[in-house]
Amino acid sequence: MSDEWRVEVHLQDEGHGLTLGDRLRSLDLDDEARKRLGERVIVTRDGSRMFLYTGSEQTASEAERVAKDLAAEDGLDAKTKITRWHPDEEEWLDPSAPMPQSEAQRAAEHREHEAHEEREAAATGRDEWELRVDLDSLGDTSDLSSRLSDAGIPHHRRWKHVLIPAATEEHAAELADRVRELSPAEPEMHVEPAPGSLPHPAFVVIGGRTPGIARDLGL
Repeated sequence: MSDEWRVEVHLQDEGHGLTLGDRLRSLDLDDEARKRLGERVIVTRDGSRMFLYTGSEQTASEAERVAKDLAAEDGLDAKTKITRWHPDEEEWLDPSAPMPQSEAQRAAEHREHEAHEEREAAATGRDEWELRVDLDSLGDTSDLSSRLSDAGIPHHRRWKHVLIPAATEEHAAELADRVRELSPAEPEMHVEPAPGSLPHPAFVVIGGRTPGIARDLGL
């Protein structure tokens, strides 16, 4: 299981969270910035707070920089903090908190993370639809990701969310049936248009679906 990192963005007003979310969703990064980011970032919002989930400290730092730059451009007062998920304490802690793994375990997890990102990069990224799978626990999400990889199904996992590209809405619904078979727990699933018009959106903002288009599954 790869590391879990989170950028917390605290804004003064709930409406500012909507503004920043829209900016992140439509952001078109240049090649150098996209290379520094390295992977897609899952974004969630809770009122005036936003959370950006990544798989490495480097990516978290770059995501924090992007969020702060966008907030400054819009004149928003944003306070940010990077935290890391601690599996023993089961909470987000300062990165300085010691992790329970040995260096060998960390190296193995890093290799697994890199291999997964390479598999994701091999996908075309031009699919028009996407199946989003939400699970209640990090362990179940990691298990599902492993099973999807074993089944040869391209996907992107971050925190408790899995995104699976699909060429059509019907294909996404078929993938949902497959996910039900593979999932270790009952998932909440949504079929929705792929976010934005960018071939590889850098930030995937959850909670910004267009009413009447997204279709919930398995409820």
